[in-house]
Amino acid sequence: MFKQNFEDQELQCVECGQGFIFSGEDQEFYQQKRYSTPKRCPVCRANRKMNDTRGGGGRSGGGGGRGPRPQFKAICAACGIETTVPFEPKSDRPVYCSDCYRSNY
Repeated sequence: MFKQNFEDQELQCVECGQGFIFSGEDQEFYQQKRYSTPKRCPVCRANRKMNDTRGGGGRSGGGGGRGPRPQFKAICAACGIETTVPFEPKSDRPVYCSDCYRSNY
């Protein structure tokens, strides 16, 4: 397989107007992931990710702009302590605290 050599490129951020380097290493990574060329500098991308209220959540899995998930109280089926879970427990299915869940699964 042919390995392409990437050279650093200087790009201009569409948000702040500052120039930034799109390194050859980053270009190779973006190509492997089939991402498009970045339009924002790393600082503006990070700010946009932190302030994203579109609900997409990005790749971090934080849930985006949805806010906190509702929590429900439950009793752990293994150790009997009270815990909270991000889903409504059903009486026909056991619920485990995070410690018991980690040790069993």
